[in-house]
Amino acid sequence: MKLLLGDEAIALGAVHAGISGVYAYPGTPSTEITEYIQNHAPEVRSRWCVNEKTAMETALGMSYAGKRSLVCMKHVGMNVAADAFVNSAITGVNGGLVVLAADDPSMHSSQNEQDSRFYGKFAMIPIFEPSSQQEAYDMMAHAFELSESLKLPVLMRVVTRLAHSRAEIVVRESQSQKALCPDNDRNHWVLLPAIARRQYAALVEKQTLLLEHAEKSLYNSSELSGKKSQLGVLACGIAYNYVMENDPQALGVSVLKVSQYPLPEQTIKNFAAQCETLLIAEDGQPMVEEQVKALLGADYPVIGRLTGDLPRTGELTPDSVGAALGVVGEPSYDNAQYVVPRPPALCQGCGHRDVYDALNAVAAEYADARIFGDIGCYTLGALPPFRAIDSCVDMGASITMAKGAADAGVHPAIAVIGDSTFTHSGMTGLLDAVNDKSRITVILSDNLTTAMTGGQDSAGTNKFEAICLGLGVEPEHVRVVVPLPKNMEEITRIIREEIEYEGVSVIIPRRECMQTLKRKLKQNKNK
Repeated sequence: MKLLLGDEAIALGAVHAGISGVYAYPGTPSTEITEYIQNHAPEVRSRWCVNEKTAMETALGMSYAGKRSLVCMKHVGMNVAADAFVNSAITGVNGGLVVLAADDPSMHSSQNEQDSRFYGKFAMIPIFEPSSQQEAYDMMAHAFELSESLKLPVLMRVVTRLAHSRAEIVVRESQSQKALCPDNDRNHWVLLPAIARRQYAALVEKQTLLLEHAEKSLYNSSELSGKKSQLGVLACGIAYNYVMENDPQALGVSVLKVSQYPLPEQTIKNFAAQCETLLIAEDGQPMVEEQVKALLGADYPVIGRLTGDLPRTGELTPDSVGAALGVVGEPSYDNAQYVVPRPPALCQGCGHRDVYDALNAVAAEYADARIFGDIGCYTLGALPPFRAIDSCVDMGASITMAKGAADAGVHPAIAVIGDSTFTHSGMTGLLDAVNDKSRITVILSDNLTTAMTGGQDSAGTNKFEAICLGLGVEPEHVRVVVPLPKNMEEITRIIREEIEYEGVSVIIPRRECMQTLKRKLKQNKNK
């Protein structure tokens, strides 16, 4: 047995299922999956990708070659990978392909509560949603086998509480990696319209088979109270744990656990016939609740997040589920009242601090200055003491929003973007700005790592000047500074100069992240 995080159980399950590659862009709460494989399975091909789209496409390429591959991302990464992800259901797969999406209900480290199950339904592929670390481990082998059986990618969806909590795992014998066996049938890989129409029709035809697998799945099971229940619960994924912690048997409540999709329609109808009312417990958006309402008809009472019986937003908890089950008592899991709030802040000594000090000093000289932020540690520049950025929407949006604002007449329009985010999705926006000769100043704050998610490699390290020049930024307007208090006069002077340039300029403040520097110094000392 092994004591593992949910992410680690997923990683080990994939390794034991015989994967040959894992491809990912770091994003909480998915990051530890790839890190575990990198640290414990050197035989598996792995390197951090520039973004989730390239990760998805690379995994699909390995599948084309006949080998099993895993691609990992957080929920908002599914938006970036969506083009390749949806089309992979049309092409189908050769070697098994599993897409792991780690959702973040309550937005612990995210900008929305997006539910990745919608992507699986949209693409019309099987979805697995484990309720425990053991299931997450076991499902990996099943998911790869199902992927190869159906010739479709499979989506596995987990949430933060499962990804970042530990449990003991019983492990199985590891499978060998698949032999190289590239697909020789071009008829489904080249998505010209005539082929795509045929492939889409075949995907629609497979839906009956997908439903049969869900109806027979070991991960979809019911626990009846022995007689017709006033209340039955359909519990999805981790919500099953919250239901069971309230001892539904003692309450006379029947439970149907669903952890494999599409929804097993006949199983649900049979279960509903044994209950007078059905509560849908799902951590995320009310996707299942909406489908079950349609399945059972308007006359059958279905309750859950849409009816207010469970909270409409945020994570479920044993307490919130217990309240919906009629359990009365003091909250058992809310300890927030004993915790002093501590807002996040940039590390002491962080180069981003000096960047914002300089930006604030210069921006104060302009009545209408606007600073557009991006996703990364430096997003904390929105908080005190800096309060430096006016927007933060999604990865790469700083440059394109600055361009749009400049097009509308805003001056100065300044974008702040980190090194990893720039290569993830900022380069295309910079090319747009260059092509349109937009009057924007881009601060490409380079701390030589993907710092926000723990210090993974940053794809563009030591390449940023060349990338900016290659995209067409004039050489004299690509400026590099060292963000330190002693250099403040130089940095503010350069920012002023570039703001007044009537075109695109890029300033690169470069200094290593304090956390990765500390780790390096500690490692060197230990050596």
